[in-house]
Amino acid sequence: MQGLSEFINNTMPQWNVPGLAIAIVKDNQIIFCEGFGLRDIKNNLKVTPKTLFAIGSCTKAFTTMAMGILVDRGQLDWDLPVRNYLPSFKLYDSYVSEHITPRDLVTHRSGLPRHDAMWYRTHFTREEIINRLQYLEPTKELRTVFQYNNLMYLAAGYLVGEIAGCTWEEFVQREILQTLGMVSSNFSVEASQKTDDFACPYLHKNEEVKEIPFLNIDVVGPAGSINSNITDMAQWLLLHLNRGKVGDKQMISPSNLTQMYTPQIVEPNPQEEREVLNPSYGLGWAIYAYRGYKIVQHGGGIDGFSALTTLLPQDNIGVVVLTNLNASPLHSIVTFYVCDRLLNLDPVPWNDRIKEGVAKGKESKTKAKEKIAAERQPGTQPSHPLEDYTGNYEHPAYGIISVELKDNNLTTTYNSIVSQLQHYHYDTFASYSEVGEMLELPPDLISFVTDKKGDVTSLYVPMEPALKDAVFTRMPEKSMTEVSFLEKFVGEYELAGQTLTISLRGEGLIASLTGQPDYELVPYEGSEFNLKNLSGFSIKFTKDAAGIVTEAVITQPNGTFTATKKTSRDW
Repeated sequence: MQGLSEFINNTMPQWNVPGLAIAIVKDNQIIFCEGFGLRDIKNNLKVTPKTLFAIGSCTKAFTTMAMGILVDRGQLDWDLPVRNYLPSFKLYDSYVSEHITPRDLVTHRSGLPRHDAMWYRTHFTREEIINRLQYLEPTKELRTVFQYNNLMYLAAGYLVGEIAGCTWEEFVQREILQTLGMVSSNFSVEASQKTDDFACPYLHKNEEVKEIPFLNIDVVGPAGSINSNITDMAQWLLLHLNRGKVGDKQMISPSNLTQMYTPQIVEPNPQEEREVLNPSYGLGWAIYAYRGYKIVQHGGGIDGFSALTTLLPQDNIGVVVLTNLNASPLHSIVTFYVCDRLLNLDPVPWNDRIKEGVAKGKESKTKAKEKIAAERQPGTQPSHPLEDYTGNYEHPAYGIISVELKDNNLTTTYNSIVSQLQHYHYDTFASYSEVGEMLELPPDLISFVTDKKGDVTSLYVPMEPALKDAVFTRMPEKSMTEVSFLEKFVGEYELAGQTLTISLRGEGLIASLTGQPDYELVPYEGSEFNLKNLSGFSIKFTKDAAGIVTEAVITQPNGTFTATKKTSRDW
């Protein structure tokens, strides 16, 4: 490893990486374990082998390790339906709900695209997300295509906890971290910040490296919340290279480790690099051939941190690289450099190649922004005053988007992410968020939609790039759902010789007419309600001068009818 420190010190400034830590294991020995640069720029604090970094999706291998331990104990089967363990588990497709297995959850072959907007900065609990998965649309059939998905790992971790009778965190802490002596590792950036040696998260933008807030992702912990240092991670590498054995204890069977390193589904391969061939995904690990050598690897990226864990099980080599810069490729450059050296191969100029790739990526983002600007229709204006667009809009999976008017400009708030809206054309607005700016993405285009009455009723938002825009339905004013408000409409109404009964059932109104099924009334606006699942039908209640409800005006496709409310004497 002579010359490695010099290579890292020379390369870090080229990528504006503040701090980096690397551990290398060869033939069951830790041959390199050092920190470089700064973990805290403002206070000029250096990275040490004990400095904690977020490892992001490198966490996924810990989740599959936990599952493998349960498999070894006979408490879990990789290939039985998840419903055998979680009877209420439900996805969008009924067939998938009944047949998806634990193996499917952790191999990115559920049929679901990422849907990351659901969990990123969410206020939902882990259980609430599990219950909302049924409303997320898939794009492919089960087990047909690789589509990376963090939510299925959340479900896998939840499954571990339910089987073990504890949380995922408690099980991983007791069965893995504690057994390996990974005493510094934790499950939340909140815990990291209470220690005396942690790396701060940074972002490079506009030729400036700036510190950004820590992102708490505890809710999706099994997919990526572990924080660790290279001292601890070296023990993780040794466990794998020692075939699942820690001292005299076999933590996990060699057969289960073999399954983790065995391709379960093929990953798309653009074949851009001839040195990297046949990528696939195992159980919590990506697998490919690098210059004829088997690589088992997983990257991790979360706001302000980039990490990479690499195993060459046939060559008894392990490498982990941790950095504190958002979306930095330096971990790959350093890892490939180390692999070339340890395998006695002529070095590949990965630094130059990846620079070219990054430049192309920036160019494509610029073109995407130009395309959006070119497609804008000039000279248009919103169909309503801006205040008419305000309110809360709800989606059964994603939750609530709030639209507010501030200083004569619309803003949206979703999962604590505040976005500024600028009129694009017609009832479409360009949405600019801090997250989009951080990733240098073009703005999202969101559209408000009106009904036949001209009222703004829904909001179309591009939540998942692989699908059409998600539809958020405008929520009624809170007062329209309060029992004290609904009680005013309860009673019997005379309708052409028949009796229309409006009753309160649970927390909502029900309309009943002789010979007809009961219909749930959905609050629309003011004192008007729509009939659920019956397009074009509504009931609007009217009051007299004293504020007493006297009539129910029923609108349907073939006309309008008025029902008069009976007085108590009429009853």
